[in-house]
Amino acid sequence: MNDELRRNMALFPIGIVMQLTELTARQIRYYEQQELIEPARTKGNQRMFSFNDVDRLLEIKSLLEKGLNIAGIKQVLAMKSVGASDVNVIDEKTEEKRKELTDRQLREMLKQQMIIHANRPGQTPLNRGELSRFFH
Repeated sequence: MNDELRRNMALFPIGIVMQLTELTARQIRYYEQQELIEPARTKGNQRMFSFNDVDRLLEIKSLLEKGLNIAGIKQVLAMKSVGASDVNVIDEKTEEKRKELTDRQLREMLKQQMIIHANRPGQTPLNRGELSRFFH
């Protein structure tokens, strides 16, 4: 499985995303309503977020802290996404793979994402929202 597919795979329910980003469910739903993020939906209409969604939420949070309003954030994100494909993947194949992931495999994937982001200056690491609690 390639890295881009893995980063777009919808894995996290809103409760986990709230802990990772330190945002409220209301804030996350508002950003979705403003079309800043587009989480995938399960057949039961539950929101499922990918690594890319978590990154985007952390970026939105950072931009808000810097004083940008929603319109400004939309422009910044639009400039960044020109030519990029951030569509979440949630079909039968990826849903089956998601269910096959053990906790150990998920922790390893999260750990790898933490390592990758630790080496990228200027980007907010995933562990900012207490991701380290997954590791013993």
